[in-house]
Amino acid sequence: MRPIPVDDPPLALRPPEHRVERRAIGWWMLQSLVFFGAIFAATLVAYLWWEAARTWLVLPLVAAAALLAVGLLIEPFWRYRVHRWETTDEAVYARTGWLVREWRAAPLTRVQTVDAIQGPLEQLLGLSTLRVTTASSAGAIEIGGLDRETATRLAEQLTRIAELTPGDAT
Repeated sequence: MRPIPVDDPPLALRPPEHRVERRAIGWWMLQSLVFFGAIFAATLVAYLWWEAARTWLVLPLVAAAALLAVGLLIEPFWRYRVHRWETTDEAVYARTGWLVREWRAAPLTRVQTVDAIQGPLEQLLGLSTLRVTTASSAGAIEIGGLDRETATRLAEQLTRIAELTPGDAT
């Protein structure tokens, strides 16, 4: 085994520079409303219409209401504080999560595809997700909550840089 040279400076793990768009808070709220709101509504309907089951539906109804409240009032703001991104001529950096945080860096020599994706809620809010696929077994790096124009510009820029970078992206 080769010893590590003492004079090499240690790599500094720092948060990526840029925040996602503030509109991402609304996007995450809408996602929670659609998912947990549907669960809460279905549980409430069952509670109101199924009189014989009301005693055992109280706990699921309270749990659904709590999940909806967390999804609307806590999670989006917490995620906004955590989610960051940055691109350089050498790599793409992203930090995501709210309960479990993930910090990812992908060298552009490993980039296979770059996509700007918009789901229906993102289209509504003028947002986009940048997906950078690499040869990593961890999967693609996704940076959600970007402005549509920013994601398109980054996808074009990263594609251009990756094309100029020697290597086979594996």
